[in-house]
Amino acid sequence: MNVSLPNGMIVSCLQKHEVPLVRLEIESYFSNGIEVRPGDTIFDVGANIGLFSLAAYERCARNLRVFAFEPVGAIFELLCANVERNASMGQIETLGFGLSSTPETVPFAYYPGAPVLSTAYPDEEADIRTIKESILDSIMYLDEAPLALRWLSWVPEFVRSAILDFALRRTLRGEAIRCRMQTLSRFVRQREIEHIDFLKVDVEKAELDVLRGIENDDWGRIRQAVIEVHDVEDRLNTVTELLWSHGLAEITVEQPLTNLNSNIFTVFATRRQ
Repeated sequence: MNVSLPNGMIVSCLQKHEVPLVRLEIESYFSNGIEVRPGDTIFDVGANIGLFSLAAYERCARNLRVFAFEPVGAIFELLCANVERNASMGQIETLGFGLSSTPETVPFAYYPGAPVLSTAYPDEEADIRTIKESILDSIMYLDEAPLALRWLSWVPEFVRSAILDFALRRTLRGEAIRCRMQTLSRFVRQREIEHIDFLKVDVEKAELDVLRGIENDDWGRIRQAVIEVHDVEDRLNTVTELLWSHGLAEITVEQPLTNLNSNIFTVFATRRQ
């Protein structure tokens, strides 16, 4: 199905209600000192259907170089279609694999009913809690909450919770697939990339895997990063300390408006000048 964005772009998606929520999240990425400039090189790790890549493309007056990584085949097809429809040839390069700590093929849970949540680390109970909190935050705090969800705000709380539990257990019926991975450092060497002006990572619990695929000599190429972190096993501290130790020392941590009561955080990091 197709969705029209406020900027006039038309994008294809699997689940229409995901688009406004992802757009709201993406808009927050361009804050806390993070900026994109014409001519920048951007890594969009966990590109999904390409909304972040296309937003950066518009902000840079259609003058930048984006590498958009998406390992799930069904989602990758939509990413390619959206880039072909809305961007000039070559400025956004779509890549049908993910970035991780080692180059390998890994098992994934692909959720056709909630493709944005497809992950190498499925945990049904934890995922249901997180999604439920995200939905409740959306309908309570966001004017742009999808109409498909807004009616829940009129339902008594105990009924609302039961409805969401039932719906999410049906939605999170995953398909077992396998996805190809590469390391960031190996890709940088293969393509002779000198600098990464903006590293965006949104990979549904695999963020540390992505960062561990960056060799010490390559950290200096990264000027700024925005990373979605699932704070399990003290991962938020691990990620911020790793960024700080490699010179990305201007760090801000926030919770997205769509996940105010969850363990999900957005880390903004820039290299100290």
